[in-house]
Amino acid sequence: MTKAHLHHYLKQAREAVLWKLDGLSEYDVRRPLTPTGTNLLGLVKHLASVESGYLGDVFGRPYPEHVPTPEDGAEPNADMWATETESREDITAFYRRVWAHSDATVESLAADAPGEVPWWPEDRRAVTLDQIMIHMIAETNRHAGHADIVRELVDGEVGHRAAVANMPEGDPRWWENYHATLEATARKFTTP
Repeated sequence: MTKAHLHHYLKQAREAVLWKLDGLSEYDVRRPLTPTGTNLLGLVKHLASVESGYLGDVFGRPYPEHVPTPEDGAEPNADMWATETESREDITAFYRRVWAHSDATVESLAADAPGEVPWWPEDRRAVTLDQIMIHMIAETNRHAGHADIVRELVDGEVGHRAAVANMPEGDPRWWENYHATLEATARKFTTP
């Protein structure tokens, strides 16, 4: 797989995450829908923070804006939610600025360009650009999956991205029956 292919998949995953915010209120993009507080805008903020390090600092190209970390006093999980003073526009613009910086890193380096991840164990710190691109594709798609579930919990909307639902055709009644079938099957495995 070429660097261009990897870059394509990273860009596609980024767009899928942002698409999950479309059409939702400020409340709905912020509200925690799991016991650990997973929320859509927090996922975007987290991905921006993570990518700024992996496709910036790791290759000697620090992201030019300050990104708070626990090491400099940010509270734990500060990158997983938007504060009252951070708007959706602030967070999505931050993510897009990170993209531009990351894309410049990708475009300026060879796939085998060396980097170092200082927060990884010493025996694994030495990396290459293609390795980190794969890492970021995995990280972004992992959180895109979280965003899929959270968005479905918010308003029932599902799909991979705007033009690609990637779901079986079915009207609401079909989905109700499908869900009921899965529940009935699962109940057969409950212990008395």
